[in-house]
Amino acid sequence: MFDALSDRLGNVFRGIRGRGKITEKNVAEMMREIRTALLEADVNLEIAKEFCDIVYEKAIGAEVIKTLKPEEVMVKIVHDELVNLMGPVDPRIPFVSPGPTILLLAGLQGSGKTTTCGKLAKMLIDRAKRPLLVAADLKRPAAIDQLEVIGAQIGAPVYTERGHANAVKVCRNGIKEARKTDRDVVILDTAGRLAIDDDLMNELAKLAKATAPHQIYLVLDAMTGQDAVHTAKAFNDRLELDGCILTKFDSDTRGGAALSVKRVTGKPIKFIGVGEKLDQIEEFHPDRIAGRILGMGDILSLVEKAQTQFTQEEAAKLEEKMAGGKFDLDDFLMQLRKVKQMGSLKDILKKIPGMSAMMPDDQEIDDGELDVVEAAILSMTKKERTNPKTIDASRRRRIARGAGIDPKEVSGLVKQFDGMKDMMKMMSGKSMMQRMKMGTEFSKMAMSGGAMPKLKTGTAVTKRRVSKKDRRKRRRR
Repeated sequence: MFDALSDRLGNVFRGIRGRGKITEKNVAEMMREIRTALLEADVNLEIAKEFCDIVYEKAIGAEVIKTLKPEEVMVKIVHDELVNLMGPVDPRIPFVSPGPTILLLAGLQGSGKTTTCGKLAKMLIDRAKRPLLVAADLKRPAAIDQLEVIGAQIGAPVYTERGHANAVKVCRNGIKEARKTDRDVVILDTAGRLAIDDDLMNELAKLAKATAPHQIYLVLDAMTGQDAVHTAKAFNDRLELDGCILTKFDSDTRGGAALSVKRVTGKPIKFIGVGEKLDQIEEFHPDRIAGRILGMGDILSLVEKAQTQFTQEEAAKLEEKMAGGKFDLDDFLMQLRKVKQMGSLKDILKKIPGMSAMMPDDQEIDDGELDVVEAAILSMTKKERTNPKTIDASRRRRIARGAGIDPKEVSGLVKQFDGMKDMMKMMSGKSMMQRMKMGTEFSKMAMSGGAMPKLKTGTAVTKRRVSKKDRRKRRRR
């Protein structure tokens, strides 16, 4: 997300890096480049102009031209204005007591509305809520079946009335069912519709009036850019929205919808879909998104994601092992698998402060590398995983054959693990801020090929250049 915009803004700020002094003319030139970057990101023209005018006025007012570090001041001003552009946002759902809290989801056909219903329900279940999904999309073939499949996957009941044509009645009955079965949240999955279709929009208005939802969310496809913004405005004119949910947020490299929706419609983005899996939905925080755009990372979202994978008991045991230097390859494998569940390696690295700036623009990151490391570790015996120092030349060859890699790569993996183990021991007992600082320094060393060896496998971020054909040859040898 925002890859192109981040790159363009990064180039703009790098252009003034190291200058002891800049002029108003330099600032004006920066604003022209930033406006171009915003337009290329599919941001509304008027919004782009207004944004740059405000940043220019604040930059001159803050006397950026007289500061010794103009780049830092400009980044701060742009960051704050990006936050103002997208916010303020309160992503929390206001639950009512007694329940149920009713959430109505609307949107265009194909925007990902039914899947988003499942994602919201999964998120609520993880927060100890008891949601009921109501299949009120009576227009699209197999929509009811899709919602039932999703409900089974996340463990949420689905209320259905097959062969029914009255969505209002289905929703009313679904809410009654929720009260009978002690469900505290009801999520209404309505049919996709065009804002220009008066009949369907009138039906949606009747449905909202009949069910009195506590929150109405419009589901938008981030890939449609400014079309998504126009859709949001049209829906909000006909139906009082409480917020928007952007789907396919991870696939949109421009980000125009995310930057424009709030200013055009007055309605905030509440949640974003960041992947296809049903647990890949996040609350929308403008300050964190602004940090991602400017290459400042998003450590808070990363920590929140990690907390869903690690229990407090697991974290305590890991801390104890790290402190005692007893962290072994079995522990590493367990952590590796949990990291894979957190998302792509590229997205994780970009959320670490400073990592975006250290990664070259053309750097490729292959998530398949984690599978290679896992295969190498699984090819080891229990004794070898507990004490990697026992891995001699013959053992390396056996492990390499099992994983389909070169023995040198096994040796490199062991060396890198030893270095990481020492780093973990140093980090134990440190505060979160101290760990972040040490982790950033560690990342710099790893990416620059410094103290830590830069490998082709495992946690290295470069893409493997060993083809499948070469791997087969190695296995035959």
